[in-house]
Amino acid sequence: MDTLIDLFTEAQGHLDAAIAFRRDLHQNPELGLELPRTQAAIVAALQGHDLEIHLGRALSSVIAVLATGRPGPTVLLRADMDALPMDEDTDLPFKSAIAGAMHACGHDTHVAMLVEAAKLLSRRRDDLSGTVIFMFQPGEEGHGGAALMLDEGILGLGDGVDFAFAIHATPSVPNGMIATKGGTIMASSDQFTIDVVGRGGHASSPYTALDPIPVACEIVLALQSMVTRRINAFDPAVVTVAQVTAGTTSNVIPERARLHGTIRAVSDLTRQYVREQLEQVAHGVATAHGASADVDVHLGYPVTINDATAATWSRELAAGVLGEHVAIEMPTPVMGAEDFSYVLQKVPGALVFLGMCPEGMEFYKAPPNHSNRMILNESAMAAGIALYAGVALAKSTN
Repeated sequence: MDTLIDLFTEAQGHLDAAIAFRRDLHQNPELGLELPRTQAAIVAALQGHDLEIHLGRALSSVIAVLATGRPGPTVLLRADMDALPMDEDTDLPFKSAIAGAMHACGHDTHVAMLVEAAKLLSRRRDDLSGTVIFMFQPGEEGHGGAALMLDEGILGLGDGVDFAFAIHATPSVPNGMIATKGGTIMASSDQFTIDVVGRGGHASSPYTALDPIPVACEIVLALQSMVTRRINAFDPAVVTVAQVTAGTTSNVIPERARLHGTIRAVSDLTRQYVREQLEQVAHGVATAHGASADVDVHLGYPVTINDATAATWSRELAAGVLGEHVAIEMPTPVMGAEDFSYVLQKVPGALVFLGMCPEGMEFYKAPPNHSNRMILNESAMAAGIALYAGVALAKSTN
């Protein structure tokens, strides 16, 4: 398509601005749904580009609308904005200046790439028809910001969204490569808490008490056996007990022990089955020891499912814009979760991964997303800018 010729070269002209913007966000991360500094920075960056700006009511979101006035599709391009509640342990000169907050999942790059794509498309609005919606979303890291933006009516802008697209940065893919697949691309994510209730007593006389700690330990091991023995290996799940809490001192048997963890699955069927089996295992093991178990499962993000046609189209577009051997089809989903899943439940579209492996590192050895030592290769942001813009331009001519 003529409109895509030299698009990557044009995007490279935006790289320096994207890097500067990204580094400012990286040094000043914000958490959750209220991101006032990030919101203000996005609004300031988009000023003067003839975009209609909407700010969120229940969260610090930004929606920028590029309306061409010509009939055509409405395309939604999404970038998440929030950081993670963790300290950064890198030597970057622009490392986080905020204790307990770090952009360890690439959301700062997502925002910077989409801001520059919005500028690029604004200058090329004569090549567009229909409407482009730029969705800057807080609260992806467990706060369900996408669902809140849906509640506030983002899909009703334009003539209703026809196609939705998102990019996710990762150091675990070779630099500059695009990876995606049709169908399930990311897992669901649920949290569970199991309170094992026994009977407290003196640590020297466990026979006079009912120690919940070994019961809790047995439940942990039984859950791993449950996953390997009860779950179809071709429709997998992950159950991780990530926190064990019990006791106050060395000579007291506590009354309670708490297990806290996560369930990941790549289908709704297995997601439901794992929840049922987790409760059965916890109650069964506890009862066998004369204890009891209180189980609470908090439902999180659903499975992220790419429209098969949209995923293939996105991969072919990436190959056309960035180079024939740049775009690959993922053989399997990843077990991380995404609240872009809520958007894809309502609108056909796709999420793709953009490789940002640091220079001099093997992608399979690079500290991954959510690592306190995660760093990204900023040069790949030009590919992200080009792909965001390319999706809107290509859809305009479909």
